[in-house]
Amino acid sequence: MRRLFKIFKMVIGIIASLIGIIVLITFIFMYSSPEFGAKSEGERLKRIETSENYKDGKFKNLTKTDVSGKMEWGRTLREYMTKGNKAPDWSIPVKKITPEAIEKTEDFVTKLTWFGHSAIFLELDGKKIFIDPMLGPVPAPHPLLGSNRFNDTLPISIENLPYLDAVIISHDHYDHLDYGSILKLKDKVAHFYVPLGIAAHLESWGVSAERITEMDWWESTSIDGIDLTAAPARHFSGRGIRDRFKTQWSSWIIKGKTSNIYFSGDSGYDSHFKEIGDKYGPFDIAIMECGQYDEQWPLIHMMPEETVQATMDVQGRLLLPIHWGAFKLSLHSWTDPVDRVSKSASEKNVNLTTPIIGETIVIGEVAPRQNWWLHK
Repeated sequence: MRRLFKIFKMVIGIIASLIGIIVLITFIFMYSSPEFGAKSEGERLKRIETSENYKDGKFKNLTKTDVSGKMEWGRTLREYMTKGNKAPDWSIPVKKITPEAIEKTEDFVTKLTWFGHSAIFLELDGKKIFIDPMLGPVPAPHPLLGSNRFNDTLPISIENLPYLDAVIISHDHYDHLDYGSILKLKDKVAHFYVPLGIAAHLESWGVSAERITEMDWWESTSIDGIDLTAAPARHFSGRGIRDRFKTQWSSWIIKGKTSNIYFSGDSGYDSHFKEIGDKYGPFDIAIMECGQYDEQWPLIHMMPEETVQATMDVQGRLLLPIHWGAFKLSLHSWTDPVDRVSKSASEKNVNLTTPIIGETIVIGEVAPRQNWWLHK
């Protein structure tokens, strides 16, 4: 009996030691890895603290929002790992882009190219703008902590992208602000436009402060004649365990000479869409999140039917659903977002475009509409 007790104590000791090692490695990783970014300090922090959207040390949504919702962690983890067709069993199609095709941007033609998930390459008024250029393979601080991208190639490599006039970021979650992508992009971007608090991340990754403009909700600036306005979204932020709500999240209004564009960022459905539509609409295209939703967190991501309603609220003439078709981040099947948004758009007579990744939309001329996800 005494021997069994000694063996038991030894096993417990080994398990405790392993747990301790894991905790130590996690601690060292979180406080030394550059992927987690940095905290705002000095003048940038002072500006954050004067924002009417920042209270008690945190950014707030316009409407009270329970980020965790009705989360059942055990069931959610089991379903995430085992239940449903959450990722395709094939590499989804990608239309390749040559450097020559996007080297010259025409002045009065507006083009948008979806790179999967929420990444949008925009050609507007002769300018090249990339929105949420998450072009990495995994939306996580380490490859072992996330799911792989659904497509095994990009429309064009980051190295072959032309010089960009601007990069716009919606918020600092890993599936929108990617450390590896920024490292490869930063030396070919004239200027970064970001919500409050995100400049600290970019500066820690080597982007000079003079090339970053931080904006609060309803603030506007100009990109060589293109009007850019940060607008509310209903979501949250954070890259680590203790930094939730420390940076802001935004949607964006991009108005050129002939085209008016709305980018929702990540957002649950709320009254801000109607307010944006009344103030800045109608929009030639509404680029709307549609994916990674669940009934357990209904306030921070829209259901596809709400995506269609939000498009109507902002007075969007054409809907491009995004935030799907790249990563497994929720419990629904990978085609559920586009199937449901297609059905709802048809029922409510909302014009919809569903391009293949890498396929270009030309405002007023070309709006690809094909059920490519049905054809393996």
